[in-house]
Amino acid sequence: MGMLFFVGIRKVILFLLTPNSAGALNKWYKYNHDLPARIIVYRAGVGDGQLKTLIEYEVPQLLSSVAESSSNTSSRLSVIVVRKKCMPRFFTEMNRTVQNPPLGTVVDSEATRNEWYDFYLISQVACRGTVSPTYYNVIYDDNGLKPDHMQRLTFKLCHLYYNWPGIVSVPAPCQYAHKLTFLVAQSIHKEPSLELANHLFYL
Repeated sequence: MGMLFFVGIRKVILFLLTPNSAGALNKWYKYNHDLPARIIVYRAGVGDGQLKTLIEYEVPQLLSSVAESSSNTSSRLSVIVVRKKCMPRFFTEMNRTVQNPPLGTVVDSEATRNEWYDFYLISQVACRGTVSPTYYNVIYDDNGLKPDHMQRLTFKLCHLYYNWPGIVSVPAPCQYAHKLTFLVAQSIHKEPSLELANHLFYL
């Protein structure tokens, strides 16, 4: 089951990586009569040891899904791996005291890897203790967005989760994926009805 997520006024599609990605693109085409110019996939649940597999197998499957969709438009693709649990902690010095960094803080140098296109983002406030950043690794990028634009888009998506009035720690598509996966694994135990595919029934 593909999930479409619309952002802004531009033709951008963000969806969860599923075996039926081509179906999600065809659904978009049905309502918009064209494919989006940009496709951005946020992929959670991947460790360092699985990145090679993701690049060698899942990215080509996504590119194949785009190629199979019925359109003359050449959609550009970006795939971003999201990791919520990461070890680094960041602080800022204010008034001679060390505090958690403000919302929207991005760390894309020094703590990141030189050979990767990656960054850390602070998208939530910690009620107690130190705030945990979320780690993002852009493993494929055909869109050519500037790092600043990719980081801003990611932060804005953390504001768009319908089931919470505040900001969540990961982009909304990842949070939806988590909710849907949990519901299916704990309660439904089978693929949900296709009649529900266009509704956020799992919230």
